[in-house]
Amino acid sequence: MNSQRWPDPGAVLPLLWRTAERPSRGSGLTVGAIAEAAVAIADADGIGAVTMRGVAERLGAGTMSLYTHVPGKRELYALMLDHVFADAAQAPAGRGDWREQCAAIARRDRERYLRHPWLLELPAARPAFGPNVTAKYDRDLAALEGTGLSAAEMNAAVMSLTSFVSGAARFQRQAESDERAGRTEERFWQAHEPFLHLVLDPERFPTAHRVAEEAKRDGDADHDSSFEFGLERLLVGIGDLVARKG
Repeated sequence: MNSQRWPDPGAVLPLLWRTAERPSRGSGLTVGAIAEAAVAIADADGIGAVTMRGVAERLGAGTMSLYTHVPGKRELYALMLDHVFADAAQAPAGRGDWREQCAAIARRDRERYLRHPWLLELPAARPAFGPNVTAKYDRDLAALEGTGLSAAEMNAAVMSLTSFVSGAARFQRQAESDERAGRTEERFWQAHEPFLHLVLDPERFPTAHRVAEEAKRDGDADHDSSFEFGLERLLVGIGDLVARKG
């Protein structure tokens, strides 16, 4: 799905904002119910399991009746994305200074990715702004209100945090998937063992050699601590800009 694009906003915005929802004609189907059923399937079996037929069966409806509400799978993905962002729209107003608010948003975003890992398979750029996506974007920007950053800088800071969180979540999900498949960290390094004298040659790659030796003594960082490390560094960088503006 990452290689695909979102549908044209003009086609999906009426669905997202429910300005053109058709009557169910006795079937009980609604755009919201369809999105909710699709999310449940994706949570259980992955985004690849989401089909119009599968969603219809889950709702006890005919496949063609779904198409009277949602024209295709790409529009369905957009509805699913907006559906799972409802938690951000309903989250209580941020507390603390901008740094605390941004950290809380980033942690919630990470938790959402880990609850709904199929989100990482959707296109990353330019989803249509449905009501929940818009509410989240507004909350994210509001965390930086009053910092002195320009509108462009506020937007760039939000996008930087968003990119960091999705990247960290993607790395964690891939590592966990590898572990479940038996491709463990230990097996990875066992495969490298015959070549470590080349890979970590202290004369050819002195820095890699030193860091690897020190890492052995310190132990590997877990996903939580790695995430918090990266988040703190990013917030420090935004803080430097805020201080200069002040």
